[in-house]
Amino acid sequence: MGKPTHEPIRVLIVDDERTFGEALELALRHEEDLEVVHVAVDGEEAVRALDAHHPDVVLMDVAMPGMSGIEVTRRIKDENPDAQVLILSGHQDPLLLARAVQAGALGLLRKTEAVVNVASSVRRAYRGEPLHDEGEVQTALRRLRHRRDKDADARQRLERLTPRETQILERMATGATPEQIAETLGMSPHTLRTHTQNILTKLGVHSKMEALVIAIRHGAVATVDLTEELSQHLSEDAAG
Repeated sequence: MGKPTHEPIRVLIVDDERTFGEALELALRHEEDLEVVHVAVDGEEAVRALDAHHPDVVLMDVAMPGMSGIEVTRRIKDENPDAQVLILSGHQDPLLLARAVQAGALGLLRKTEAVVNVASSVRRAYRGEPLHDEGEVQTALRRLRHRRDKDADARQRLERLTPRETQILERMATGATPEQIAETLGMSPHTLRTHTQNILTKLGVHSKMEALVIAIRHGAVATVDLTEELSQHLSEDAAG
């Protein structure tokens, strides 16, 4: 590539894994039309670097301590709308893509592809070109709206639970048997079965596992002692 006829594109890299950020910097080092102005390791440092270096393109890790990459992207676009942002992620998630686009990012770049494609992706971002076609983005946005509608409905249903029903769910989450729950809460097995059926009806689900996933996902049940099976269901629900 010949010597650039204009100022190089200024790039800010943000990733809490310093070695990955340095790998991206190394991949861009010999691109004469690109210049890495800073490698930040968290959102707060990224915001400071934005003010100090005025980057044209920001490569933003999505999962960081403190402010997430989505939160930092919103802040960047509020303070410097001309800066273009690409979100870095370990996987291609339609819901994450939708959140990234809504925050003002041009798209989602998988970390497994980032080092190889980072230079071309930065140039596209600098020109304001999205990384994804319109159909993919619209599909992702529809999925996100559907998820948010489901979440709003679930929160309304959870508000219908009585304190006693919430107590029962909390004990279910720990893997306690019906006999143990009934004894702990001082009720008969028949009364527990009635409460349990009321929980399923109010939440609009067909199993105790579905009820637990909804309750924990929306903070109605606070517990750190989850069964392995429940943890797996929560992971699957988050991925969907």
